[in-house]
This record gives sequence, C-alpha cells and structure tokens, in this order.
Amino acid sequence: MRTTRIYVVDRIEGSVAVLVTDDGQTSNVTLGQLPGRIREGTVLSVRVEDDGRPSWHDTVIDDRERVKREREAEGVLERLRKRDPGGGVAL
Repeated sequence: MRTTRIYVVDRIEGSVAVLVTDDGQTSNVTLGQLPGRIREGTVLSVRVEDDGRPSWHDTVIDDRERVKREREAEGVLERLRKRDPGGGVAL
C-alpha cells in the first residue's frame, strides 16, 4: 500500500515553495522538485518513503482534496455567519 501525505503550498519565496502539513510542520522545497503549475493554496499529495521522508519527485497536485477542503472551510464560515448577531460595535 502506498502511503501519502498532504501538503499545502503556503507561499512561494523566489525558487522555494514553503509547504505546510495539517499538523503545522513546514518544509521548504525547491520549485524544480515539484509539479510545474503550483501556486499558493495548491494541495499536494506526496508519497512517503519507508523511512518517512517525502518523495518530492512523486508529488501530484490533488485538486479533489483542494475542493474538499474549500467546501469544509465554506461550511465553517457559513456556520459562523449564522451565529453572528450582526450590527456594529458600540463603545
């Protein structure tokens, strides 16, 4: 069975992509090691080697996971909007 881990492109600094995992770990990876059409917010599925290291050359863009995460975030925002009584702040 192939083990994968999800990374999200947090930002791109020059020729380096700063990737973040769900548990907050970051990795700096040169753009040359990743698929060519990444940008901030791109979700990546990365194969993990037996020793736990990410196999960057096997990285694929995971649009299905990105859409899933966007829908989850929209649901959270909608629930928060429903709880907001509205109105301005009175001082």
